[in-house]
Amino acid sequence: MIRLLIVEDSALMRRLLGGVFATQGDFEVFFARDGMEALEAIASDPPDVVTLDIQMPRMDGLTCLDRIMLERPVPVVMLSSLTAAGAEATLEALRLGAVDFLAKPAGAASLFIDELAPTLVEKVRAAAGAKLRSSHRLSERVRLRAGMRPAAPARPVRLSMLRAARPAADTMPDPMPEAMPRPMAGAVPGIVLVGCSTGGPPALDALLAPLPADFPWPIVIAQHMPATFTGPLARRLDKLCALTVQEVTRPTPLLPGHAYVGRGDADVILGSRLGGPVVLAAPSHPAHRWHPSVDRLVDSAMEHIPPVQLIGVLMTGMGDDGAAAMTRLHAAGGRTIAEAEETAVIWGMPGELVRAGGAEAVTPLEDIAGLLADWLA
Repeated sequence: MIRLLIVEDSALMRRLLGGVFATQGDFEVFFARDGMEALEAIASDPPDVVTLDIQMPRMDGLTCLDRIMLERPVPVVMLSSLTAAGAEATLEALRLGAVDFLAKPAGAASLFIDELAPTLVEKVRAAAGAKLRSSHRLSERVRLRAGMRPAAPARPVRLSMLRAARPAADTMPDPMPEAMPRPMAGAVPGIVLVGCSTGGPPALDALLAPLPADFPWPIVIAQHMPATFTGPLARRLDKLCALTVQEVTRPTPLLPGHAYVGRGDADVILGSRLGGPVVLAAPSHPAHRWHPSVDRLVDSAMEHIPPVQLIGVLMTGMGDDGAAAMTRLHAAGGRTIAEAEETAVIWGMPGELVRAGGAEAVTPLEDIAGLLADWLA
């Protein structure tokens, strides 16, 4: 049985959410009306997973989550509103350590609960089996227990520092047998394609923050998210790292030192205009379940750019999106990296890439930036 604690101040929502999981047969459900009750319940009888509303009296969801992650970490799925404020709060929750989130449409809960129920159950079930990294916010937990203030965030490092920090030689993949291809006409020498889902925003923090402003290849990101969330995600990443990060809302030329976040509820694809590659948003394709689709991004890139000028990076997430296309990319001469199981919150997408034989390198999250720098040196 999966022990689930539902933290929700609305009696109606507690009843509706409890009913969703009662029909599953493998959930034992408990309730808390606010953050204070949640902390008491977790301290006395820790659950396997928690759903946590953001807006609550006495103690809001972010404050409660922060306490949970620092004092007694358990997997948490946030329930947030589909608003700009809800998006910002959700991204902060993911930074603090929440495993996943579910955006609630505006309106009466009873009208949309049946529509959201399958996705909610899937996310909570996956979160119950998610891996919380023991190192996540470890220094904060240590400093808290010692009565000290949190340390300042790390600064971006130079490309030369990344190369120096790359994995040992016996763990590195064989170097590319041919010389790097000549740059594409009027454009850039190559493109990094990144896919992620559950646990993706913190993974993107870890991937992009160490990269320098002069990183030579543009990076295109397909992160499964609603459209309300991808703009705030791009702005947050832009403030965090030395790269210029933007959401893809119109056809945009690709530039070195830039990262492009696909708009949610759509697909992000590559095309060619005026002799150079562009990234653009396209209506979501019904053949793909999750959007922006990683498979569609990679396949579109191979239609316009030689595979040897592409690197695919598949990180944490449920399901298998990206695994098939990156396997095709690898077979065609492109390079691919799968996040290692020991650092992935959910080893679904990268695990499928590894099982398909499409991963050239299987790398812990904290080493991916260094490996990219080494490959592009």
